Amino acid sequence: MTAGATGPMTGEGERPYPAEVYSVVVPTIGRRCLDDCLSALAAAADPPPHEVLVVDDRPDPDGPLDVSGAGPLADRVRVLATHGRGPAAARNAGLREVAAPWVVFLDDDVTVRPDWGARLARDLAEAGPGTVGVQGRLTVPLPDDRRPTDWERCTAGLAEAAWATADMAYRTRTVRAAGGFDERFPRAFREDADLALRMMGEGWGLVRGSRATVHPVRPADRWISLRTQRGNADDVLMSRLHGSDWWFRAEAPRGRLPGHAATTAAGLAALVLALAGRRRTAAVAAGLWAAGTAEFAWARIAPGPRTATEITTMLATSAAIPPLAVGHWLAGHLRHRGAAPWGGRS
Repeated sequence: MTAGATGPMTGEGERPYPAEVYSVVVPTIGRRCLDDCLSALAAAADPPPHEVLVVDDRPDPDGPLDVSGAGPLADRVRVLATHGRGPAAARNAGLREVAAPWVVFLDDDVTVRPDWGARLARDLAEAGPGTVGVQGRLTVPLPDDRRPTDWERCTAGLAEAAWATADMAYRTRTVRAAGGFDERFPRAFREDADLALRMMGEGWGLVRGSRATVHPVRPADRWISLRTQRGNADDVLMSRLHGSDWWFRAEAPRGRLPGHAATTAAGLAALVLALAGRRRTAAVAAGLWAAGTAEFAWARIAPGPRTATEITTMLATSAAIPPLAVGHWLAGHLRHRGAAPWGGRS
């Protein structure tokens, strides 16, 4: 395949879009959804990728990674191992091996649409010389027989996310020269926004393409919202690297950290005042804490299914989230107080 090859047929029998050569990188921790991801890619990849680099980031593999879902793309699949270093490091490992001028990053829990390959060819062909990246359009299926849960609504926010590597194409050489993804972001959170801001800071453009990819809501336990508060530390790193206005430039929602800080402060004040014997003032502080917690809980309960399980979960987690969020934010300030621009080279 060459960069000048013609693209997929249109309904009129014409081939108006050049099929730019691309590779696909899929980081994974061996979840079952990888099979669906590879199967959908194999069915939709017309023109096919130069190669598919599946990066096995399982910390302790108990056997070879199953990539049989790739089907007709099996001869183009290579498996790399990163042994639990996180999604940023896994993508960088794939990026180092890419031979094609474009690299498309896919998450292992997405499924591309049947016309994905044809639309990708058009997206890449239409990318001007000043465009370094083209994002796919994400859709998140939600239940149509009930209101979505808090976790489902959180996942649905990906449909509006900017530059998400769930489906993001980049010019290989340019991103590699920039050092790839910052591996100080340990989770699948903010590392894609960081790379996008670095590219835009160098004068490159990023655009949304026409191809579409489905991002299902992955299964999660009742306490997933508590674990996601770790992202507050990553937000601190973003501020260190890109300034306090990075939210606006990355098109990211600001979140509720100021409110969480106020609620946490009220709760701590109530405890300290009570221990000091100042019961009346402690009661006022406790009332402010209760009001802040109740407002937060209702904001999560009201748009949801309002089942007993969901309401109980929202009440419990809404009390725990504010101090957790503040704690991770403070830890981020300690961890990243001397953070310098990413110096990695992929």
